[in-house]
This record gives sequence, C-alpha cells and structure tokens, in this order.
Amino acid sequence: MQYRRLGRSGLKVSELSLGSWVTYHNQVDAKAATEMLAAAMDGGINFFDNAEIYAGGQSEIVMGEALRALKWPRLNYVVSTKFFWGLDREGDAINRKDTLNRKYLTQAIDGSLKRMGLDFIDLVYCHRPDPQTPIEETVWAMSDMISRGKALYWGTSEWSAADIRAAWDIAERHHLHKPVMEQPQYNLFHRKRVEQEYARLYEDIDLGLTTWSPLASGLLTGKYRSGVPAGSRGALEAMSFLVKGLTDAEKNAAVARLEPIARELGGNVAQLAIAWVNRNPHVSTVILGASKLAQLQDNLGALALTPKLTPDVLERIDAATLELAA
Repeated sequence: MQYRRLGRSGLKVSELSLGSWVTYHNQVDAKAATEMLAAAMDGGINFFDNAEIYAGGQSEIVMGEALRALKWPRLNYVVSTKFFWGLDREGDAINRKDTLNRKYLTQAIDGSLKRMGLDFIDLVYCHRPDPQTPIEETVWAMSDMISRGKALYWGTSEWSAADIRAAWDIAERHHLHKPVMEQPQYNLFHRKRVEQEYARLYEDIDLGLTTWSPLASGLLTGKYRSGVPAGSRGALEAMSFLVKGLTDAEKNAAVARLEPIARELGGNVAQLAIAWVNRNPHVSTVILGASKLAQLQDNLGALALTPKLTPDVLERIDAATLELAA
C-alpha cells in the first residue's frame, strides 16, 4: 500500500480506502464492520469514509462501535463524514435538511461526533452544493468547525469546479481554512468531471480527490451481466434506482470486453477497474465499498495491477469503454 498527500495538506491517506455507503447497518453490522476494518488496516488502509445520511445515521453508529472495539490509537486512522441532507426528514425542521447553512452545520458535526464516539473527525465534506445558501456562509461555518477543533480538514462532494474555486477564493480572502479535497464519482463510465472539469484545480489549488464508486455501483464487477443477483447491492429495495444502469446492455458488453485484459494482467475486472482509478495521479485515495470480507480482500488485489497499466493497456481499456463514458 502506498500513501498519498491529501491535496495540499500534509495528511497522508492510503491509496485505497474503505467506505460505508449502502453496506453499514443495511448489510454489515458492528461485528462484521469490526472484522472488515481490522482486515482493511492489516492491508494498509488507514482511511474510513462515512456520512451523516448513510442509513439514517446508523452507519456512523456502526463504525463508531467498531472503532471502539478495535481500540486503535487515534493517530493511526482517518475518519470522514459528510453533511447536507440532514436526518430529520419530516415536520418543520426546515433548517436541518438539504442545506449548508451555519445553523445546520454547527449542529450536524455535534451529532456525528456523538454517534461515532469521537472527539474530532478528520475530514468533513459538504455532501452536495446548496444553491440556497451563500457559499461565503458555508465557508465560514466549515472553517469555524475546524477552528473549534471538531474537524481537521474540510472539503466538498460533487461540487462544480466553479463553486469549489469560489469557496477556495473566499477562504483565501478572509484567511479561513480552505477546502482541501473533493469527493466525486470516478470510474471507467464516469470520467469527465475528474478528467476535464476539475483539470485547472489540480494545478491552481492542488485539489485532492477521495473518489467514490470505482466499480460503478458494482457494474464493473461483471456480476450484473445476467440480471440482478440476489444479495447484491442492486437487489436492495433502497437501491432500486440503480437497476437500470446496472443492467445496461451496452455497458455490460463493455465489461465483457475488459475481462480478457484483466486476465492477461493476472486479475479480474473489478481489480482492473479499481487499478484504473488508482493510477490517476490526482486521486488521493480510491474509496472501496464491500459487504463481505472476501470482497474487500479481492479488491485489495487491485494494488498489484496498478503498475501493470502501461500506455498500451490503457489504450485497450479506453477502446472498450470510452465511448460509453459520461
């Protein structure tokens, strides 16, 4: 495992990391999470991603229980969470959902700290942009969160390049804590934001990336080529919105074209897809998602494939997938 700086910060994160979206609480309980986090750490992973909204706050609780059971020194691991959607989805709590205003953010961090049982969270993200709140208000609130010692670094997730740069400029102008990282979707079928829209930000502000969905929600494993298998992410009722994309005939045909390439390199399609994301020098870490220990261990095999992605191999991968990429 290699470790990379998170953007322009001095923090180093493992090139592969482990996230909890979909899996924790829904498919993985505290006992299984403890086993998986332990295996991840044994494999060199030091960054574990979460969010307030995952499983309605239960994902943070599960991860917190696992971390307490493992009793790792706090310096040994990096934990994140993300804010935007809130937990109170009913009633008149208008300032607790779909917002990045100061009132919500100030209380959201306290809720996450309590659920995870931590004194501070390493990385906090604005989970989506909020067009209803001035970016300046959000920047001040996130910077204050760090100044109060409740978080160490802040960033964004699925923000436009223009909004990220606007936030950075506001922080620069007022001598506030700047956004350090962005968490975008990035995989063989979803490329343009990372490779084109953000291109100037890598040079101008040294933006770091903690990318999610390297397997396109499982499409790039090849297991959806014959439909939706029982027990898969696509079979979960809450994930039914993914089914159309997972069973897309053209993309599954492209996955089939990747299989011989992966075999020649000594791996499988999932490992090849993860390695392809990992080989991008602008990616600080690739967030993996796993519901079973064997799945996590298999995904770690991507590390062996990364140095094998020569220009010729990358050309073959592009020939198989590029025309279907967004």
